[in-house]
Amino acid sequence: MSAKATVSVVGNGIMGTSIAGRLIEAGHAVTVFDIDPEKMDVLVKIGARAADTAAAAAEASGFIITSLNTAAIVRSAVFGETGIAAGGGAGKMLIDMSSIDPVATREMAAELREKVGMAWVDCPLSGGAPKAKTGQLTVMAGGSAEDVEKARAVMDTLCANYTHMGPNGAGQTTKLVNQVLCALGFQAVAEAVRLAEAGGVEAARIPAALAGGRADSNILQEFGPKMAARDYSPTGRIDNMLKDLESVQSFAAAERLPLPLTGAITELHRLFVAAGIGAEDTAATMKYFEGF
Repeated sequence: MSAKATVSVVGNGIMGTSIAGRLIEAGHAVTVFDIDPEKMDVLVKIGARAADTAAAAAEASGFIITSLNTAAIVRSAVFGETGIAAGGGAGKMLIDMSSIDPVATREMAAELREKVGMAWVDCPLSGGAPKAKTGQLTVMAGGSAEDVEKARAVMDTLCANYTHMGPNGAGQTTKLVNQVLCALGFQAVAEAVRLAEAGGVEAARIPAALAGGRADSNILQEFGPKMAARDYSPTGRIDNMLKDLESVQSFAAAERLPLPLTGAITELHRLFVAAGIGAEDTAATMKYFEGF
């Protein structure tokens, strides 16, 4: 296990709470901040210290993790009047575990270094809350080799697979690749489950039947049973996936890069959000087959 560190987690939603909980369980000294005090209360009850502002959270720790929804929210949390930069300084490190635009990441990382002398490592993740809770996340890191290695003091507690992909922004670009593969995989499993049901096959048995074959995948094994059971317990929101897919589309448009399947799955996610299920778990895409 990695040496104990002082870590602040800014953003205590589903992922931030799971990340902070894992760090507390592992014995790190954890401070938390969220604009919703009730989210902090949950973590305080298991050993975290609550900060009044993001600046205070940054002052309290050597490592500051952000787990937020958009680049605009990250910018506000970092560079706002009581943001992380106001409490940061040389020797501290911001580890952004949000999934945001690579270009915005590069710009903010450079700005933080220039204004505060503080390192930035982009560490978007795959595996969701269940893997965060067990320290088995897959994380794609962007930053200098030295900074990415330094971040291991925290990331070794959270990750089973931690890979340096290149300079700032490279982690976020790799996450976009991940999201394309995941979004297409989720929809493939949803359609396969519905096909099995229509054919009179017990859909819950499909993952075991296909295990080890070419159609097998982690997504099939995890989400096949969830979708068959119409289990919509939260692991990752549909509207968050749409946000990432729209980032892919923006990048592809700028590069004049044709991604026809990505275009189709993006439009499907827009349809899901328009139908009112954006805040629900990815497995709730099954509602499409039932008229929402």
